[in-house]
Amino acid sequence: MKADIGLIGLAVMGQNLVLNINDHDFKVAVYNRTAAKTDEFLEGPAKGTQVTGAYSLEELVENLQTPRIVMLMVKAGDVVDQYIDKLTPLLSEGDIIVDGGNSLYTDTNRRTEALAAQKILYVGSGVSGGEEGARNGPSIMPGGNKAAWETVKPILQSISAKVGDEPCCQWVGEQGSGHYVKMVHNGIEYGDMQIICEAYQLLSEGLGLTADEIQVIFKKWNEGVLNSYLIEITTNILGYKDEDGEALISKILDTAGQKGTGKWTGINALDLGAPLTLIAESVFARCLSSQKEERVRASKILPQATRNFTGDKDAAIKAIGDAVYAAKIISYAQGFGLMRAAEAEYGWKLNYGGIALMWRGGCIIRSQFLNDIKHAYDANPELENLLLADFFKDAIITADQGWRDAVVLGVQLGIPTPSFSSALAYYDGYRSARLPANLLQAQRDYFGAHTYERLDKPRGEFFHTDWTGHGGKTSSSTYNA
Repeated sequence: MKADIGLIGLAVMGQNLVLNINDHDFKVAVYNRTAAKTDEFLEGPAKGTQVTGAYSLEELVENLQTPRIVMLMVKAGDVVDQYIDKLTPLLSEGDIIVDGGNSLYTDTNRRTEALAAQKILYVGSGVSGGEEGARNGPSIMPGGNKAAWETVKPILQSISAKVGDEPCCQWVGEQGSGHYVKMVHNGIEYGDMQIICEAYQLLSEGLGLTADEIQVIFKKWNEGVLNSYLIEITTNILGYKDEDGEALISKILDTAGQKGTGKWTGINALDLGAPLTLIAESVFARCLSSQKEERVRASKILPQATRNFTGDKDAAIKAIGDAVYAAKIISYAQGFGLMRAAEAEYGWKLNYGGIALMWRGGCIIRSQFLNDIKHAYDANPELENLLLADFFKDAIITADQGWRDAVVLGVQLGIPTPSFSSALAYYDGYRSARLPANLLQAQRDYFGAHTYERLDKPRGEFFHTDWTGHGGKTSSSTYNA
């Protein structure tokens, strides 16, 4: 009997997805560029399953029932294109290629169009949840050629995480929208992690708490509105002891890596003119962390703030919790705002409540919080900004003072809080009916004749002033971000 799906790429995610698919009674054929890897998998984790191996792409395709489904779990970029080029001569009209890696959405746009011209259906699908999610149920975000959906739907929805009876896998939209939503997910993940790290530093260096004491705080947070996978694993990390009985977290070098998806999110936000300040600061915080040696040298030259907290610790802990919650709201508001801008720019039709549901289980940013986002978009699918939904408006107003107190605490103690403070600046800016951009636009007109609009004239009318008396009346062109 031929296999229901073929999978290429037997790294950690690929292997665990294969075992997950097998658990749900679909037969899988696998291929890996290194044949020894295939043998190790078949003789190890896949031993006793229905999984079969192939040692060439021709053999893999031949062993699939039609229409053929081939899933790529390989490194994003050129490697994906190389496999597509090798597969297309072997496939027939109506066959399907699914890219489950972290591909850039513009690559998926291109591939979907190019393969459609060859009558091959392409699905670009974000997969989130790491090794555990891949094995037991990830969040899956498929987009691309809609004609493929009914064929791949039974497999993808079966293996995805579930919230109640709802699979955390729904059709996202056309072209690269599936990978785009995964990109935004990863950007929000960067933000969530940075928010948690700032809380950790305020609690440890600011309040002088031990890892065990901070673990108790995070455990309590995870029992309330901050309940989430990342808060849960942070609680576990804080309690993990090294061989000498000391907290392992205190021995880990403070330099963070990144694979680029957070950067992509920030770049796209700049392209679309969408204020994604918290996620951008989270990316830059990782960049700054990587300058370890330079930071150490600077710490010996530049005077340090006195980090002796003398206030009410319980009040400070509550304030830090409020800051975590408020900044998290801002991060998601900005992330969903970016998707709204992308929808308008690229002509997509995104279901924001459905996206929140897909992120509710299986993925890294899964949290109780996402139920509230889904309810907000169910109540108003055209919601401009999460901050305007009653639940989030009330939540952020409640957290407001504690949030500000936490930012002030960081300033006073010399502890950086880029996500807390940038989120607060966005919030104050978003709710301001008037910003100082009038002066900025006057400056632009002064030195570059870029023109400005007037409060006492209709929108769309542009004016130029000869500010110096000898600049002339000619104005430059203008554009809006």
